Amino acid sequence: MANGATARTRLKGKTWFLIVLLALMGQVAWAVENNFFNLFIQDVFGASLSDVALMVSASALTATATTLLVGVWSDRVGRRKVFVVAGTLVWGLSICAFAALQNVSAALARDAAAAATLGITLTIVFDCLMTFFGSLANDACFNAWMTDITDDTNRGRVEGVNSAMPLLSMLLVFGGAMFLMIVGDDGSVTYNYPLFFTIIGGLVIATGVLTAVLMEDSRPEPRKDASYFAELSYGFRPSSARNNRMLYLVLAGYCVFAIAMQVFMPYYVLYLRLPYILGENYVLVMAPCIIIAAVFTILYGRQVDRWGFSKSVILPLVFFLVGCGLLTALSDMAGVFAGSMFMLAGYLGAVACFGAAIRNNTPLDRVGLYQGVRIFMVVLVPMLVGPWIGSSVSASSGVVGFGVVGDGFAPSSLIFAAGAVVALFTFVVLFFIRREERRGKGPEQE
Repeated sequence: MANGATARTRLKGKTWFLIVLLALMGQVAWAVENNFFNLFIQDVFGASLSDVALMVSASALTATATTLLVGVWSDRVGRRKVFVVAGTLVWGLSICAFAALQNVSAALARDAAAAATLGITLTIVFDCLMTFFGSLANDACFNAWMTDITDDTNRGRVEGVNSAMPLLSMLLVFGGAMFLMIVGDDGSVTYNYPLFFTIIGGLVIATGVLTAVLMEDSRPEPRKDASYFAELSYGFRPSSARNNRMLYLVLAGYCVFAIAMQVFMPYYVLYLRLPYILGENYVLVMAPCIIIAAVFTILYGRQVDRWGFSKSVILPLVFFLVGCGLLTALSDMAGVFAGSMFMLAGYLGAVACFGAAIRNNTPLDRVGLYQGVRIFMVVLVPMLVGPWIGSSVSASSGVVGFGVVGDGFAPSSLIFAAGAVVALFTFVVLFFIRREERRGKGPEQE
């Protein structure tokens, strides 16, 4: 909520270091899940797009339940650090466990086909296990800690940095994976997955150790005036939405935008890797686009604090639509580069705007709880809906970039058009947000 300060509240250098470290390494781990697991399950076990969509949906369910349960728990005990540290350490260990999945499935199955089926199942199960610890540390308590230590004079800056990390982490993950690339005699490309997962897991564990040494707990006032289960349901009551209208309107707008993004994002790298798009040189296009988008978002985050949400979110949304349009219509390197640049800049910029607005309108006595509500609205619902739209568009289309790779369908460029259509509905929600701003009715503390 607004603190009434006219000058920007400055954060300590150590605080900024922890924000960057935890945001970056947390997103590196999520990049492995959201992007590299998609490649892993397809390259190693021959999974279909439907398998990928199932994995994304199962992970989203796990993330939502974990964030809600642990967020309320951290509110009640008035602690964030212990959850962040313990969760990050076990999160890293769970990533390391993926190094053994290929051998385990081969050892337990009677033949190659059974090994592939078991491998797909184990990947999805272990993905959910990894998501549990990651959501405990990152989604629930690290995000609550960031809300605790910031206010509405600096949250745009913090969100500009925080929102740039998902794509910067993709750059680090896929760029680093190139050094572990294995090219077969037939020209096929795979990776040294066991070593890759061991390295990523080790880095996450090291981050947990550093956090244990450096983090100062925000120590919010413990909330024990209601039962645990009453608190779990609070964020989903109609009365909560009425008392915090702006917060729920922003969450609704973010939900629509996130659905649009999830229509194509799970298949984005798979699409770029298609031999008739960019092939294995996709990183050469992704890397500069990510850097440009990240720089734009970090700089643009400062404007969010000055302009407010409803004005600052317009430009990123327009960039996003332009990028999706270019990616739909063009498949040459220049067209894919321009489309990716606009789409990624719009994506990150809009996420920064939505993230800052959510923090600014979150009731300060229920910060942990609303991390779970946020995940429900902007992760669970979009991941349950968006990937299936993209999968259906690809499977039913016979034009523009549609092809067959092995026994499965390749993503069609029409997934970007579908994402743009969904994103247009964000402007409908934005109309109601602006109307609420004109009424001057922010969320009311209870």
